[in-house]
Amino acid sequence: MHCQSRPAQAPAQARRARYVAALTLAACNKADTTYQGWIEANLIFVGPDESGRVEALNAREGDKIEAGAPLFSVDTELQRADLMMNEASLKNAQQAHDRAQKLLKTAAGTEKAVEDTEMVLRSAQARVDSSNTRLVRRKLASPVTGTVQQVYFRPGEMVPAGRPIVALLPPGNLKVRFFVPESVLPQLAYGDVVKVGCDGCTADLTARISFIASSAEFTPPVIYSRDERSKLVFLVEALPEKPQELRVGQPIEVALAQPKAAAEAKR
Repeated sequence: MHCQSRPAQAPAQARRARYVAALTLAACNKADTTYQGWIEANLIFVGPDESGRVEALNAREGDKIEAGAPLFSVDTELQRADLMMNEASLKNAQQAHDRAQKLLKTAAGTEKAVEDTEMVLRSAQARVDSSNTRLVRRKLASPVTGTVQQVYFRPGEMVPAGRPIVALLPPGNLKVRFFVPESVLPQLAYGDVVKVGCDGCTADLTARISFIASSAEFTPPVIYSRDERSKLVFLVEALPEKPQELRVGQPIEVALAQPKAAAEAKR
């Protein structure tokens, strides 16, 4: 009797063993395909071409602003003085050109004199156009639609040339950044969809991979895990499909899609 019962139990034990192995593999796959990351932004920095004192600031941090809306203005005294000086030079050049043309008509002048005055006149006009452009650019409008992420200089403060006064964040400029080990790279491709999770977020957040680093680096300190700190990983970036649901600096978890090999095996 004992010998007859063993063959009947063997298939059941094998099935249980396969079931436990499948659960273990699923748990391992889940652990291996979920990675920590955060939300980062490509900010638009807006500032004057030349140094000056901020006269007006038309937006505060957190404000939503439309493309073309007034953003800030910087003092214009030096630019106006430069424009007046170049306009005076243009007027003198125009008078000299007119005089050269009159002399040519009376045979008292030469073609070369007229050509020389034309050259001076064109240069003077170019300087006036440049001065007008410099003056107009002292008042800047928002180049994009988005939110004011940060204000660096306020009315009354002196801003150096090339320094931004405000930083703008268009909704489409948010990106998900996370790191994966080298063994996971074959599972990833540009355009792949990943799931994004965070505290308080909706469950349907996804993003599409837009960048995969070609070289490895050590796990950054922002990933708070002692076990992961010394591992070499690859940076991956993805563009969220609902950026309005996320915030800059927000910690997130990224779940990768099922490996392609497993997906093909299911077909």
